[in-house]
Amino acid sequence: MEEYEDDGTWVWVSFAPEYRLIITHLIGERKQQCADRIVGDTKQRLGSMPLFISDGLKFYKKALLKGYGRVKRFKRTGKRGRPKKPKLFPHPKLKYAKVIKHRKDGRLVNVEKRIVFGKNINQKEISTSLLERQNLTFRQDNNRISRKTIGFSKEELGLDNQMMLYFAHFNFCRKHRSLSYIVENEKKKLNCPAKEYGLIDHNWTLKELLTFSYHRMSTN
Repeated sequence: MEEYEDDGTWVWVSFAPEYRLIITHLIGERKQQCADRIVGDTKQRLGSMPLFISDGLKFYKKALLKGYGRVKRFKRTGKRGRPKKPKLFPHPKLKYAKVIKHRKDGRLVNVEKRIVFGKNINQKEISTSLLERQNLTFRQDNNRISRKTIGFSKEELGLDNQMMLYFAHFNFCRKHRSLSYIVENEKKKLNCPAKEYGLIDHNWTLKELLTFSYHRMSTN
C-alpha cells in the first residue's frame, strides 16, 4: 500500500546506492513540504539527473515535478471563457520509479515496481533494498534512531546535529567492504563513500573531518 502523511519525526535520506553515499538528509514530518525540501537539496548537490527510486510515499512525485518539471503555457484560443492554466510536465530526462509493498495482516504479500516518469527503465534497477539495508546499519550504529529505544532525541535540533555528524563520518571516514579495490600487490583496500565518488583522494581520519574548514568551502 502507498504511505501517507505522518506527524511524527522522520529522518529523510537521499542516497546514492552505487557509492553508498549519503547525498543529504532532513529531519521532519512525513509531509509534502519535507519531500520538496529533500528533493530540492538533492538537486542542488547533483550535477546530473539520475534515476530516482523511492518507496510508496505519495509526496515524491509532486516534489520531483517541482524540482525537475517544466511549465507549459498554452496559447489563447480567442474563444470565450478562461484561458487554459499552465501545466507542469516532467523533464524529458527525468526517470522515477517506486517500490510499493503490499501487506495483509501485517505480512508482505506482494512487491510492486511502478514506473512513474521516464521510459526504458530496467526493472532490475527498480529496488530500494540497498537503502533498506543501509537504514538497518544506521539503526544499529546509532541508538537515537534504533527501534524501541530509550536513547531517542528529545529535540529535533539535537537529532539533526547528531545525524549530520554521523552521516559526515559515514561518508568521509568509514570504509565499506562493498567499496573494495585491489592495489598492485594484490592487497585488498576499502574506500569510504566520498572517496569512491571522487570527492576526496583518501579516506579521512576523524581528526581530518573535525578540523576541515567548512566555512572556506561555503564562501567560495
